[in-house]
Amino acid sequence: MPEILLSVEQVKKLIDQDICVLVDCRFDLSNPQQSRSDYLAGHIAGAFYAHLDSHLASEITPQSGRHPLPGLDVFAAFLGSIGWHKDKLLVAYDASSSAFAVRLWWLMRYFGQQAAVMDGGLAAWTGSGLPLQTGLVETRQGKIPQLHENWQMTVSAKDILEQGDLLTLLDARASERYSGAVEPLDTKAGHIPGALNRPFAQNLDATGRFKSPGQLRAEFSAILAGRKVDNTVLYCGSGVTACHNAFAMELASLRGSRVYPGSWSEWIRDPVRPVEKTA
Repeated sequence: MPEILLSVEQVKKLIDQDICVLVDCRFDLSNPQQSRSDYLAGHIAGAFYAHLDSHLASEITPQSGRHPLPGLDVFAAFLGSIGWHKDKLLVAYDASSSAFAVRLWWLMRYFGQQAAVMDGGLAAWTGSGLPLQTGLVETRQGKIPQLHENWQMTVSAKDILEQGDLLTLLDARASERYSGAVEPLDTKAGHIPGALNRPFAQNLDATGRFKSPGQLRAEFSAILAGRKVDNTVLYCGSGVTACHNAFAMELASLRGSRVYPGSWSEWIRDPVRPVEKTA
């Protein structure tokens, strides 16, 4: 397996050798247009911008969650528009926590490709004294790649309802959202019955970088408590930070978990689906 987590120094070498495509995935859920402005004000030289709503998700429907998976053709067109091809490694970063960069990493995996994340994001880059570029990086249309979808990496709400006793659900939201004490984004508070809570922020150390593989393995093994990794389903509010737990488990060599893309915001669309609160 290629490295999926790269330091600033490693990314700088890839840039110097012209063997990577950088993608800036910064996003603000409370102000979706702000991060594009932040990107224009300063980003790593040559980095393209991926907007969560436009490039890393499809349009919301009455049945979907807040960030449905992008269609194969749409995602392939995005990769073509930034000139990505299989001879170059796609490297994603965001502001600091990688909460949105890992969405792009996971989508690349889902569509059968490899990618990496820059540890610590833009904060780590500027913290190393490296410069930024302003303005828009012009797209360089390349050949649209041939992709395929790996449905085995996902589960549906129907799967959860039918196989609930066999699955271990891990909710990546903050504990107060999981418990139902607060809900700033969705219309109902709580969590899917039986789900355990693993806030994605716990994957990071005090500097905003990922914890060591050994520490992550110990922490996920503790919460799974002997349950099988390949029966583990990861979800969050809209399917974005669930990918953070998927990434952390991959770092920890705990492979085989799956993501529920619709997550909580899709689950609550159907009033028949049960909701649990612990607040």
